[in-house]
Amino acid sequence: MKWLLVVGCWILSLGCWGSPKQDSVSVDTISKPREISKIRETIRGFDQTEDYWIEPQHYEFQVMGQITRTYESFTLSSQDQSITLSPDGQTKIGPYFGWRWIFLGYTFDIKNIGFSKGGVKKEFDLSIYSSQVGVDLFYRRTGSDYKIRDVKLDNGINGELFEGMPFAGVTVGITGINAYYIFNHRRFSYPAAFAQSTCQKVSCGSWMAGAGYTKNTLDLDYGDLQEALSSRTAQDVRLDSGMMFESIKYHDIMLSGGYAYNWVFAKNFLFCASFQLGLAYKASYGDVADERKGGFNFDFKNVNLDGIGRFGMVYNNTRWFAGWSAIFRTNRYRTSRFKANNIFGSLNAYVGYNFVLKKKYKKQKG
Repeated sequence: MKWLLVVGCWILSLGCWGSPKQDSVSVDTISKPREISKIRETIRGFDQTEDYWIEPQHYEFQVMGQITRTYESFTLSSQDQSITLSPDGQTKIGPYFGWRWIFLGYTFDIKNIGFSKGGVKKEFDLSIYSSQVGVDLFYRRTGSDYKIRDVKLDNGINGELFEGMPFAGVTVGITGINAYYIFNHRRFSYPAAFAQSTCQKVSCGSWMAGAGYTKNTLDLDYGDLQEALSSRTAQDVRLDSGMMFESIKYHDIMLSGGYAYNWVFAKNFLFCASFQLGLAYKASYGDVADERKGGFNFDFKNVNLDGIGRFGMVYNNTRWFAGWSAIFRTNRYRTSRFKANNIFGSLNAYVGYNFVLKKKYKKQKG
């Protein structure tokens, strides 16, 4: 099961405070309203858009149904060997309800309805989409449902023997935050593609820049892995020393840049493609055979390339909306003798309805 909280255009709500009352002419009562007014105008300007390019949200409330398909792949490799593992994909479904800037929902695995059992993976994702900035928070802990998908070994062993073989001896965890700035935010709308809170009226793109921090954990029972591989072949399988470890923790700090484009290919229709490439410095704490390290020492060899890709298509006539979106992330780690590459993401399909017109649009309609 999975909690998923999507928050869009949260800055707008902060700009809707009422005007403060002035009951006296003292310096304090005059200066305070002025200060609050300046803060309010700053916040409104922070999320301001141009009406020719972007149509704002017309309604106070939204309801939505969504189905989500998750994907994950993890590859371990050394100088002469590599093993790719991934669990079977999960399909989740759930309802959502939105009020102004808050969008709250709950999704559950349709194969495991009920209470969670031991070994079940845990996931939490929080995305904030405003016109000018975006923030992603993510927390993932894998379960014990990994299967071997591809194996490359020495000694002429046929890797096809192990395809689809269950292996519960690996656990992967990732916790992180990623924030980015959208330069052309007055004309380009990320929320139009991924939060359905605005509508892009004219095709437009924008460059982006961001920063992030991620903490990763990797636990591997290499003894069980050797035994599992040996059970499928007549030979005694031995892993390279670089893959013989029990636990590794590594932290990375990333600076990223990228580009996103909203293509309005028909009235009320939008397709968005976005990609960010990041330079991530990774510091590790753990034991790999023949490579035991401690402390923090900067080394350009520890700089890796990570990526974030987002794609989406939506129909939105301000009352009804429907579409799909996909988000994929890559996370790489390497030493001189060991490499790990984790790819995870999700594909979402949804349909929703907006209701209760805002006062501004009630007056226009009247």
